[in-house]
Amino acid sequence: MKKHSGIISRFNAWRLNKSRSKGNEQIEEHRKELCSGLSGRVLEIGPGTGSNLEYYSNKVTLTGLEPNPHMQKYLNKKARQTGTSIEIITGTSEEIPAADESFDAVVSTLVLCSVESLKKSLSEIKRVLKTGGQFLFIEHVAAPKSTWLRAAQAFLKPFWKWKTDGCHPDRETWKSIEKAGFDHVEIEHFRLSLFLVGPHIMGKAVKANKSS
Repeated sequence: MKKHSGIISRFNAWRLNKSRSKGNEQIEEHRKELCSGLSGRVLEIGPGTGSNLEYYSNKVTLTGLEPNPHMQKYLNKKARQTGTSIEIITGTSEEIPAADESFDAVVSTLVLCSVESLKKSLSEIKRVLKTGGQFLFIEHVAAPKSTWLRAAQAFLKPFWKWKTDGCHPDRETWKSIEKAGFDHVEIEHFRLSLFLVGPHIMGKAVKANKSS
């Protein structure tokens, strides 16, 4: 996750707040399924303008780690609209400003595509999870190899990264999660009717008990 400042980050915050994309509409039920059953201390990585807030129950004590400070006014507005209490901290997923084993769950939706170091981010997520805690995620990912879509993702990646503030359309994120040292990793692949970023994953990864 990049640290944000200046005109570009202001524009990206405004654009995300104004947009109601086809992809967001298609993914709403997945967001609800991912977030609604949680309780305890929860950290959401890159909550943006608050797309997940309405799905958290009142059993959750929510913290949002948002690298773009210009997102925060929109996030606070959405929190008031949904009646959700959230503590917002500024920082990146590569260096989460929280103590070891601070959270019962960490949530990431459509964020890991744009972090600068996926390996560092997953290591930090695992560090701040309590023993037995869950990392829950929805991410768009690379299309299967040797397909026209995978070729298109690779060809258009430079333009796409510029247009979407660093998003990689062809990351094999599921492989990184499987290799990150979690226990009981569950991943479901599904497809949305979107150009370039239709392939998605949804799942959870549990931090192993110390005795396991």
